[in-house]
Amino acid sequence: MTEKLCNPDAMVIHDNIARVRERIENACARVGRDSKDVTLLAVTKTVSVERINLAIADGIREIGENRVQEFLSKQEALLPVTAHLIGHLQTNKAAQIAHRVAMVQSVDSLRVAQALNTAAVKHGVTLDILAQVNIGGEESKSGVEPDEAAEFCAALSEFSALKLRGMMTIPPISDTEYKKREYFSRMSQLFIDIRTKNVDNSSMDILSMGMSDDYEEAILEGSTMVRVGSAIFGRRNYQ
Repeated sequence: MTEKLCNPDAMVIHDNIARVRERIENACARVGRDSKDVTLLAVTKTVSVERINLAIADGIREIGENRVQEFLSKQEALLPVTAHLIGHLQTNKAAQIAHRVAMVQSVDSLRVAQALNTAAVKHGVTLDILAQVNIGGEESKSGVEPDEAAEFCAALSEFSALKLRGMMTIPPISDTEYKKREYFSRMSQLFIDIRTKNVDNSSMDILSMGMSDDYEEAILEGSTMVRVGSAIFGRRNYQ
């Protein structure tokens, strides 16, 4: 506590994390869920190692980075933490990241999956992955179309060094709770439908959806992992 009192940045991050956790608990209570079933993933894009470590020291156990090179530049200086890649992955970067993160959430094509599998085999690891679905059908976003998701998940299960853990999505920006929940509801139902198929080599226990502006609505519709950046670290600095 002494360090927090002497470090205003630590106090801000501490208060932000506490506020996010409280809102997660309140959202879970609204629908009769246990907040322990929702994982808080701190998104660290453009965040300095020093500030990430403040969050880890404050109880953050999982972080998500968008870019391979940014993560690699920070990795050695981070306190112990479980890291995920959540941004779009180019196939030529797969070999650099497959053995360095616990999960890649942004698997949006079989080409990416093949590149990750090859790299995982080379390094003797099994890599957890999520299938990214473009639930809103937006041209600007990555992910397979919803009507292709079941076939895609089945294909992902064929890779020997990859373990399909579930699905991830980034819905269109919406300005009302109703619209936000509509997209999340569609994604949740798709997740449930595919999970009931009992795809081999998959556990389908993670539905990653919801960010700083909509994680509460995502939780109301069944998200098991929320990816929160600015609500913890403040507005991103792209300088």
